[in-house]
Amino acid sequence: MISYVKGILAEKAKDRIVVESGMMGIGIFVPMSVLEVLPPLGEEVKIYTHLQVREDDMSLYGFLSRSDLEMFRQLLGVNGIGPKGALGILSALRPEDLRLAVMTGDAKAISRAPGVGAKTAQRIILDLKDKVQAEDLLTPLLDGSAAVSPAAGNGLSGNAAKEAVEALVALGYTNAEAVKAVKSANVTEEMDSEAVLKASLKYLAFL
Repeated sequence: MISYVKGILAEKAKDRIVVESGMMGIGIFVPMSVLEVLPPLGEEVKIYTHLQVREDDMSLYGFLSRSDLEMFRQLLGVNGIGPKGALGILSALRPEDLRLAVMTGDAKAISRAPGVGAKTAQRIILDLKDKVQAEDLLTPLLDGSAAVSPAAGNGLSGNAAKEAVEALVALGYTNAEAVKAVKSANVTEEMDSEAVLKASLKYLAFL
């Protein structure tokens, strides 16, 4: 198993990249959500990968965090969705947006992905609703997983986001509403949980 590939970003294409590592150029299929945030060619990247093996083919699919890779693998577990279909869904919807759509039962948002009709969108929600947790939606905020190089890192410090979500749920909001509010509020890295909560409540007040 190839858990991740770390090396120099050598090429970018429409749906794939090449990472130069150990004297080899490794081709990896990636969604648009990854392509949009990759650094310039020549810089170092770390891509978490899924190896798909078939009788006549071996392909790597890559993501910037383990949680996004897990989202891809969960999609593969949905009947009728293969690697290319899962990649298409994660190109149309960022992983965190897909998780939110699953939690809120938003089939319309999921069906905007190419090749995904209303029935397939409902199947995705049905199959994944018990696997997606509110904490998964906060991963980019908590650990800075959108960063692509060791020097980068703009995640929310500590557990401020998580604590704010828990407080909102205690106030009667659903997990999905709480997560959406925290993600939509104007949150900065320096804010503590009280500040995040106030910003989230301000966002909710204008809905």
